[in-house]
Amino acid sequence: MTATATASTISPVVELRGVCTRFGETVIHQDIDLDVEAGQILGLVGGSGSGKTTLLREIVGLLLPNAGSVKLFGQSVSAANPQQRRGLRRRFGMLFQRGALFSALSVFDNIAFPLRELRVLDEEIIRDLVYLKLGMVELEAPHAQLMPAELSGGMVKRVALARALSLEPELLVLDEPTSGLDPDLADSFVRLIAMLQKELAFTVIMVTHDLETLAGLATRIAVLAEQRIIACGTPAEVLAVDHPFIRSFFCSEHAAAAMQKGLV
Repeated sequence: MTATATASTISPVVELRGVCTRFGETVIHQDIDLDVEAGQILGLVGGSGSGKTTLLREIVGLLLPNAGSVKLFGQSVSAANPQQRRGLRRRFGMLFQRGALFSALSVFDNIAFPLRELRVLDEEIIRDLVYLKLGMVELEAPHAQLMPAELSGGMVKRVALARALSLEPELLVLDEPTSGLDPDLADSFVRLIAMLQKELAFTVIMVTHDLETLAGLATRIAVLAEQRIIACGTPAEVLAVDHPFIRSFFCSEHAAAAMQKGLV
């Protein structure tokens, strides 16, 4: 079999076909098709209420669409049995918009939580893995004993990222990863994610409204508007699409300066 033929048989990490979503009488998504290939960093953008976070939740199986199919690593999310769902959950990590740390657990126990859920690792191995993940997100051992209420906003994001990476996922899902951070902290967090993605080669799907974050991370952009994906491609390809939302979102003076980072 040739290399070309072999490559063509590899399923996308994420594959959406004809996805439709309704809440009551309100249509959120209509016939959405989207592929995310291994190693890509896809930025998903759209206006407020366009259903970006809803689409993320459908991708990881927290919600099911009203119609259409969602496949994760080639496996239908809706058709997966409980054992298959557990297997899928171990292959992705999710960083929620506000971190979603367990407030009653220490930093150590928040990061250890997914590892303990496996029920196959002893505490000594879990301890080593927790401190390894802390180091990966540039935090130190003493931080492990802190409670979430004692953390700054930037530290909350880093602990949440360490937890999302605890099972060494193939896919990292980010919902507004830099929201609530000042520009310097946001820039530092973007550089950290970019460095880890380069080192570990995981795939990323990211919802963001922040153009600097988008420019600093995304290798591809999908634009959600009018209940569908109106453009998907490299930053340059998306900017070339003539659509009112794309013009308003990307073509202000501030947006042009931010996105220029992704084109050089």
